[in-house]
Amino acid sequence: MKRLNGRMLTVLSFGMAALFLVSIAIAGQAYAGSALETDFSRKNLAPCAQYLFGTDWLGRDMLVRTLTGLSMSIRIGLLAAGVSSALAFILGALAATMGKAVDSFITWCIDLVMGIPHILLLILISYALGRGFKGVVTGVALTHWTALARVIRGEVLQLKEAPYIKAAQKLGMGRLLIVWKHMVPHLFPQFLVGLIMMFPHAILHEASITFLGFGLPPEQPAIGIILSESMKHLAMGRWWLAVFPGLLLVLTVVLFDMAGESLRKLLAPGSAHR
Repeated sequence: MKRLNGRMLTVLSFGMAALFLVSIAIAGQAYAGSALETDFSRKNLAPCAQYLFGTDWLGRDMLVRTLTGLSMSIRIGLLAAGVSSALAFILGALAATMGKAVDSFITWCIDLVMGIPHILLLILISYALGRGFKGVVTGVALTHWTALARVIRGEVLQLKEAPYIKAAQKLGMGRLLIVWKHMVPHLFPQFLVGLIMMFPHAILHEASITFLGFGLPPEQPAIGIILSESMKHLAMGRWWLAVFPGLLLVLTVVLFDMAGESLRKLLAPGSAHR
């Protein structure tokens, strides 16, 4: 009974985190148009029953703007993490299966990317591609793949010594076919957990470079833009412009982390009962 309860609690926590995040993404998309509406008759209102997060200096509803910004961050995080994880999986598998020359080159690329300050490389890539949605997604995708690539490479190196892999090699199966048929099913749990755990980093780094002015354009209701603009008004006592968007961003990141940890426990059943 104890084991059942532990696993049910893990499934419940994963489901609640996923439901909350999906709700934010859908709500943000649904109110995307309202996030840009201005009404000077209601500007600079503190949080109240009608406007839970208050309004800004243009009379825009901060709750709607925050949800829209988080929805954008979630979509960028999902896309960038998906591309980055796929890149990590391919390069990690190639490094472990295609010989020493390929392994040395990919390992060198991993060390090169990890040797450059993360946020600096992200800013350079985003700025070089003209910033905006494309620049941010590309920058995040090209700077977050290294850790997962190392994990995949290590797993493949261990799998190469397994008896059934050696048997497949003796039967004449090609390297890539062995990876696809015999290794991918084993690597998928690690890939899936790595993908989900990459989301929080992608969201935070998107918000960071947008806050610094190297990400999404100012007219976009993104979390980084909201927080950057709010800094100019904190001295005037309008604390709600930064506090609520910041707290919701932290909550979103924590929930993504919770979802990833819950999924890891579900895919490794022994850890879900502790």
